[in-house]
Amino acid sequence: MTAEPPAAPLRVVLADDQALVRAGFRVILGTEDGIEVVGEAGDGGEAVELVERLRPDVVLMDVQMPRVDGLEATRRILASDSTAKVVILTTFDREDYLFEALRAGASGFLLKNASPEDLVESVRIVARGDALLSPEVTRRVIARFNTPAAPAPGHRPAELTDREYEVLVELARGASNAEIAQSLYLGETTVKTHVSRVLNKLGLRDRTHAVVYAYEQGIVSPGRADTA
Repeated sequence: MTAEPPAAPLRVVLADDQALVRAGFRVILGTEDGIEVVGEAGDGGEAVELVERLRPDVVLMDVQMPRVDGLEATRRILASDSTAKVVILTTFDREDYLFEALRAGASGFLLKNASPEDLVESVRIVARGDALLSPEVTRRVIARFNTPAAPAPGHRPAELTDREYEVLVELARGASNAEIAQSLYLGETTVKTHVSRVLNKLGLRDRTHAVVYAYEQGIVSPGRADTA
């Protein structure tokens, strides 16, 4: 039996106006098997150009950068034909930035004081299509925003089955597949199938945007994450 060829490494672009931050991230990621830093940008405009040219899998994106900031860069990247997943680098000093990043299409957040292990894991998490959005982050970001035009809590998308709706509500809590499986008494493989169907039916990019959708549509609201 012939051995399968090794998987291609995950390609990462770093976007931060601080060279020392980029250097630290590059050193950490460069020691990991299966991850390759293919480019660095000092502002959002450079990041957009690098993504277009290098076609990375993941972009680690700072928010506050000169000329073009990380929010605008994220919008431009995700409005293009790029399949790159964007992770916003943050210190939590501006939560309004974080929510706008979610709306722009970012796949999650990473604190700049995160451990090296968390940095590596964040790249792997978003590359495989999962959300980098913990319940703590969900509460801190979403709780500050309540869309006035949203329907009353409990609004039910007609496209979803009863079980899919329950899964969407759990996603809005920031629950992992394992936590959803335990809460709804399902196998994790079944949960993955339901999550995929929810995203496809609602036209959502990933789990993170399922959270945004649930809050903006009034399915759940700040401080309330249960069904109607």
